[in-house]
Amino acid sequence: MNKFFEAVAQFTHLSPESKKALSSVLKRMELLKGHVLVKQHTICHYIYFIEKGLTRTFYYKDDKDVTDWLSAENMFAVSLISFITQKPDRRGIELLEDSVLWAIHYDDLERLYKEYHDIERLGRLLVSNGIIQVQQRFDDLHFSTALQRYQTLMNNNATFIQRVPLGIIASFLGITQETLSRIRSQI
Repeated sequence: MNKFFEAVAQFTHLSPESKKALSSVLKRMELLKGHVLVKQHTICHYIYFIEKGLTRTFYYKDDKDVTDWLSAENMFAVSLISFITQKPDRRGIELLEDSVLWAIHYDDLERLYKEYHDIERLGRLLVSNGIIQVQQRFDDLHFSTALQRYQTLMNNNATFIQRVPLGIIASFLGITQETLSRIRSQI
C-alpha cells in the first residue's frame, strides 16, 4: 500500500485521516497473467493501482484487436469513461503479467469524495492527469510519425519493449508489426 500512497503524493498531500479512510477501502489483489479486470461492454466499477505487473486496455474494431493503453507499475488502470459515467464501455482491461493491484470501488470513492476534501482533490487531479494523457496520446497518433511514436515509447516506457508482445506494441503505436520491425531494425 506504500507504493500507492507514494504515487498519490505526487498529485496532492493527504491528511492522516484521509489516508486511513482510503486504506480501509483499498482492496489488494494478486492476479495471474491473462486475468480480465474489465470485460468489454461492461461497467468498470474499480480503479486499479498497479504495484507490480502490467495491464493493457483494448477493444475490437472490425474484428481486429486494438490496444488502446498500457499501464505498468505505479500507474493506474481504468476505463475512465465507464468508471466516471458508470455505463458500459467497449474497452476491456487484461493483465499481461502476474500482477499485484490495489483496487478502489466507485461507490467507496464517491463516498470518500463527500467526506474528505483532499481525496476529492486527488480524484480531480487524477482525472485531469488522465485527460492530459489521453490528449497526448491522441496527438501522438495523429501528428507524430511511426518512428516518433516508437521513440516516445522508448523514452517514456522502455521496459514495455521487453515485457509486451510486439504485436501489442505495434497495435498500441497504431502501426503494423512489419512497420514496427522496420523501425526496430533502423534504430
